[in-house]
Amino acid sequence: MHRKKWSIRWDTMKILVFGFLGVIFLGGFLLWLPVCNRQPIAFMDALFTSVTAVCVTGLVTITPAVQFTLLGKVILLILIQVGGLGVIGCATAFFLILRKKITVKERVVLQETYNMDKLGGMVGMVKKVIIGTFVVEGAGALFYSFQFVPEYGVIRGIWYSVFHSISAFCNAGIDILGSGSFTKYAGNPLINITTILLIILGGLGFTVWFDVIGNGKKIYKHEVPRKWWFTRLKLQSRLVLLATVSLIVLGAVLVFVLEYRNPDTLGGMSLGEKVMASFFQSVTNRTAGYATISQSGLHTETKLVNSILMFIGGSPGGTAGGVKTTTFVMLFLGCMTFVKGGNDIECLGRKISTENFRSGFAVTVLAVSAYLVGIFLILTFESDQIAAIDVIYEASSAIGTVGLTADLTPNLTRLSQAVLMILMYIGRIGPVTLMLVFAGKMNPRDKIRELPKERIMVG
Repeated sequence: MHRKKWSIRWDTMKILVFGFLGVIFLGGFLLWLPVCNRQPIAFMDALFTSVTAVCVTGLVTITPAVQFTLLGKVILLILIQVGGLGVIGCATAFFLILRKKITVKERVVLQETYNMDKLGGMVGMVKKVIIGTFVVEGAGALFYSFQFVPEYGVIRGIWYSVFHSISAFCNAGIDILGSGSFTKYAGNPLINITTILLIILGGLGFTVWFDVIGNGKKIYKHEVPRKWWFTRLKLQSRLVLLATVSLIVLGAVLVFVLEYRNPDTLGGMSLGEKVMASFFQSVTNRTAGYATISQSGLHTETKLVNSILMFIGGSPGGTAGGVKTTTFVMLFLGCMTFVKGGNDIECLGRKISTENFRSGFAVTVLAVSAYLVGIFLILTFESDQIAAIDVIYEASSAIGTVGLTADLTPNLTRLSQAVLMILMYIGRIGPVTLMLVFAGKMNPRDKIRELPKERIMVG
């Protein structure tokens, strides 16, 4: 039974790895077609754009607003939505539309994809994910339209509202406004608040959604006291919410302090605009990619802070990238437990399993390894005139599937752009998933045998 479950899990990983690759190359081919472009485009640029859309990153080598026709932008939006929901989630939605019966094996694949505890109700859960996604994206488009319709007219305003709502919720950060992203809306509360909420909701993860809503309904029906709402949430939900709020506030404070007098970023803004821009920057660091201030104008220390936040990323089970907030918290708690001489990693009245900790450690080590190799390769391929901090910033943005750029990506060599594509793919799929697929299955006998233990010196 265990071997069969592992076999299905391995098959799920292969579907994820090669499914995303298939969508990426199909998207690259479609975006390369003359009918999708206003001017000739190199296949490398079309492929890079497809990677950044499917991996919901936002780094681009061209300006989508200028390069693509309406058809090209529609294809780009579809790629973003597929990347946000995931290949398996979109395939399931397609089967549901065709009224195809979802088999038990396909339900197990869904269970592994969304990291759910129970097999029952998987199809219903996917329906809720899809409906919830469209409801939130629709609400975001509605709020955007209050700004874009008066500014661009009804047809274009609605189109811009829909595109940027989907891109923000999927944490893609790709815009069709031009080369300045949202910088001209730095002082616009409507655009800022709408975008911040879409990014956060997309980055929380669907399992957190359902947990919060489910407990909220019980409080509304007076089934449980309101004061117990937070404690009744699952450990993952509580960890995600606490980590999200803490990292956003910490990031906003650091950006505000470090950039307060910088004339290239916050220096020329009013106090209210500085606070809003700081919070927007902190939120967008969580794998979104939209920007209301110049990223190339940031101080070096701010870029370093942002790089750390981008590498941590959002939360599991959603549209965000990075090593994830839960992994970061779990590793921190594990280190604190070791320093204090404890055995069990405890968090909010619960014990975190050793298997969980090992998985988080593996994710972090592999992600850091890929990240460092990527930085090394880009520095090797580029001239000495490019600042190392900008390369670090770009690599963090790629592997964290963020999309913030210090205006470096379009000017990189093709080899460096290829490195960024690989980092984006690793960041979206997950380094452990890739390693498991390409390393192959473990021999079951390796799990049974036990070798002699021996201590080695560390530290």
